[in-house]
Amino acid sequence: MDKEKTELIRRLNDRFRRSGLGGDILITPGIQSLGETAMQAIAARVSDFDQFDHDNDPHGEHDFGAFDQDGERIFWKIDYYGPDMMSGSEDPSDPDATRRVLTIMLASEY
Repeated sequence: MDKEKTELIRRLNDRFRRSGLGGDILITPGIQSLGETAMQAIAARVSDFDQFDHDNDPHGEHDFGAFDQDGERIFWKIDYYGPDMMSGSEDPSDPDATRRVLTIMLASEY
């Protein structure tokens, strides 16, 4: 993928992760079981996440992160779907052709 498309995907992912615009957010049962206060704290950590490096972001798209919260390992990831949500997006750099899904989960649920 070319550098410009990667940069655009990264910007779209960061905007979505921070605002929820352009997709859907799924909170797994494991995260829900932690309670409302924990869910809010975890959502804030996902929104503010900026610890990207080559190990957790090898493609430079800011589509995955992991952190510890109150003794739990938390994963979040962004997947790219076509507008019909039935198949993968053909071009994640095109917001009109892509519906993003952010899943926030316990590492044990992965």
